[in-house]
Amino acid sequence: MAIQESIQQETDILAVASTGYSLILWNDDVNTFDWVIKALVDICDFDETQAEQCSLIIHYNGKCDVQVGEYHRLKLKCDAFTDRGINATVEEMASH
Repeated sequence: MAIQESIQQETDILAVASTGYSLILWNDDVNTFDWVIKALVDICDFDETQAEQCSLIIHYNGKCDVQVGEYHRLKLKCDAFTDRGINATVEEMASH
């Protein structure tokens, strides 16, 4: 019985993790790496290394999912990025 309960808990956790929303930052030809890194540190509380890695992903892939979570929390962060002139969107994650 304990194994079955454990499997159910893991399944429930995976279901929660696979739904929700994603905050996406988009590449542009305007913002500098330093500006995007500073914004990621300020808005998402990333450390410098994590923010730098995200900025490189944005640059080379055209976008980066920087956080996942509830819509209203991500929308506030999205607005903070766009207020700084950084292209950002909140999109619903596809469930499997």
